[in-house]
This record gives sequence, structure tokens and C-alpha cells, in this order.
Amino acid sequence: MPFPVGLFSAMLPIPLQMAVAACGAWVARCNLPLAVGLVWVTNPLTMPLIFYANYRLGAWLMDVPASEAPERLSPQWIAERLGDILPALALGSLVTALALALAGNLAVRLLWRWQVSRSWKARHRRRRKAGCDDAL
Repeated sequence: MPFPVGLFSAMLPIPLQMAVAACGAWVARCNLPLAVGLVWVTNPLTMPLIFYANYRLGAWLMDVPASEAPERLSPQWIAERLGDILPALALGSLVTALALALAGNLAVRLLWRWQVSRSWKARHRRRRKAGCDDAL
């Protein structure tokens, strides 16, 4: 369960994403370090690209024209455009967060199921080779 919590928190364009992930992990009673660590999917290098993609997705879903990114992103540009950007960014981030949380949860469950199945088959082969078929 830490994957959905961490990935969901990572896509939120808010400060203190790690605190949100920690609270989510506490509520979901899942692995706290993993949930908090997954927030670093949006690190200082990837955050502008991810959040711009989230904004573009939100603008597309709202059917409004998206503002083009400036050549040089500055806090002043963000402050001037925040009222126009925020609704589309929030919607796009929420949709992306939900999609990634669901996809992460599904991927982890499928990998876990595959690993357990592989382990059981290997155990069965070892027991058959050892002549312990009756133990099954």
C-alpha cells in the first residue's frame, strides 16, 4: 500500500509532500519510509516537467487553452499567472495522482503475485526432485 500513497503524494503540487505521504502511510498503516521515499519521484529536476505536464493535462480536460511555458521560469511569472494556472494544474495533478496511485498499486500486486507463484513453483520442483511428493 505504500506505492499508491507515495505516488499520489508525489503528484500533488503542494509544499510538504513528504508530510502528506507520512500521514497517508500512517492512516493506511503501510511502510512509512517507502511511501515518503516515493515522493522523490518529483525531485527538483523532474518537478517542473511533471507539473507542467499535469497543467497541460488539466487544461486539456477543462478544454481551455494552455499557456506556453516561458523561456525562463521565474517566481514572478508564476505569481502573475497563478490564478490562470491553478485550476488546470490542480485538476491535472489530481487525475495524474489517482492514475499513478492505481497503476502503482496494480503493478505491485501483479509483481507480488508473480513472485509468490514463482516461489511456489520452485518449491514444488525442489520437493518433487527430492522425492517428497507426499508432503504436498
